[in-house]
Amino acid sequence: MRISQEFTPFFRSSIGFDRALDLLESALETQTGDWPPYDIVKTGDETYRIIMATPGFGAENLTITQEQNELVVSGAKTGEGEVQYLHRGMKDAFEHRFELADYVMAVAAKLENGMLIIDLARDLPERMKPRKIQVQRAAEARPKLADAKAA
Repeated sequence: MRISQEFTPFFRSSIGFDRALDLLESALETQTGDWPPYDIVKTGDETYRIIMATPGFGAENLTITQEQNELVVSGAKTGEGEVQYLHRGMKDAFEHRFELADYVMAVAAKLENGMLIIDLARDLPERMKPRKIQVQRAAEARPKLADAKAA
């Protein structure tokens, strides 16, 4: 069952949430299919793993591409030639798109026993990590912006 949603009122009354609303809208529009099956596992505080069943696909048949916050996993078999199938239950091509949070990057991928394993990690820049702010007395001079960036 597909539910149609109109997000125009949210776009008109929100500032700075463009990306979140775009993700929500595209998630409702996208049909990723159910083949091949996959799991998404949180392996640590800032690490994740996608485990995807890829039967019949070799490493040379798989492509993993990350652009900005989108990870695209695709597979295509080649060279089957003239084969007459009586039943075709296994597909010869697929594509899955995963939306990644900011600063999440694919760091490794391996194919093991027909399972594609993609490791991901969040790598926050230093400026985004929590830091302690020194509280000064009113009589002390205000630090310059350059000094604050160095701290």
